[in-house]
Amino acid sequence: METNLSKLKDRLVIVTGAAQGMGRAIAVEAARQGAAWVTIADIQQDEGQAAAAEVEAAGAKALFIRTDLSVTDSIRHMIDETARRAGGIDVLVNNAGVTDDGLTGRAPTVEDLPEEIWDRVMNINLKAMWLANKFAAPHLRRSTRGPAIVNGASVASSVAYPGLPSYATSKGGVVMLTKATAVDLASAGIRCNAYAPGAIDTPMLKHSVQHAADGDHAQKRLWGTHLIRRLGLPEEVARLVCFLASDEASFSTGSIFSIDAGTLAWRGVH
Repeated sequence: METNLSKLKDRLVIVTGAAQGMGRAIAVEAARQGAAWVTIADIQQDEGQAAAAEVEAAGAKALFIRTDLSVTDSIRHMIDETARRAGGIDVLVNNAGVTDDGLTGRAPTVEDLPEEIWDRVMNINLKAMWLANKFAAPHLRRSTRGPAIVNGASVASSVAYPGLPSYATSKGGVVMLTKATAVDLASAGIRCNAYAPGAIDTPMLKHSVQHAADGDHAQKRLWGTHLIRRLGLPEEVARLVCFLASDEASFSTGSIFSIDAGTLAWRGVH
C-alpha cells in the first residue's frame, strides 16, 4: 500500500494559478506526495519562478510557464509544452481564478458591473478551464497513471455573495463543466472532479477585504458563515485536491467536494 507521501507517485502534474495562494500550496503538496513533475502555470513571472523553486525543494521537477489564461494560444502552449518537456500529462488542476472585486477594486453589482469585467472573469474562470481540459484530453488519454482533472469551484457555485456577480456565475458554470467533462471522458478512464472552498487565507481574499468599503462587514460576509470559525488554510485545500487527483479517489468522478468549514450546511452568520 502506498504511504501518504506517495499518493501521486511519478505523476506529471499541471497546476494553473500556482504562483501563490491555493495553487502554490497544491503544487508543493503534489511534489511532497510523490509527483515527478509539476508545471506552474501563471501570469506572474517572479512569483511563478519562486513557486517552481519551492516545488523542486519539495522533491519534484518543476517548470514555470508564463500563461495568460485569457489567450487561447497561451493555454495551448502551456499544455503542449508540458507534455513535450515532461513526457506526458497525468493530472491537470484548474485552480486559477479572478474575482469581480479583484479586477475592479470595489464590490460591483449586477447592475453596475462593467461588461469587460464580466467577459474577463468568464474567460479566465470558465472558458480557460474548458480550453485546458480540451487541450489536455489527448495527453490524458495516453496516461497510464490514473489520469485526472481537478477543477476549482467555490461555495459561490452554490450560493451568491454580494459584489461577485460574474465570479459566482462562472463558478456555477465550473460545476456543470466538471460534470460534462466527467461524462465525456469517462470512457477513456479520465476522472474529473471539483473542489469548492469556503474562505481561504490567500492573497485574493486579503485583497477583497482590503478593498471593501467596510472591512469588518466584508470579513463577516466571507467567513462569518463558517461553522469552524476561522479561515481555511491553502494547505488544507491542497490535501483535498491531491486526494482527488490520486487513486484514493478512484471511484469518484463528476462530483463537487466542499471544503468550506460547514458554510453550506446551514443558513446562518456568526
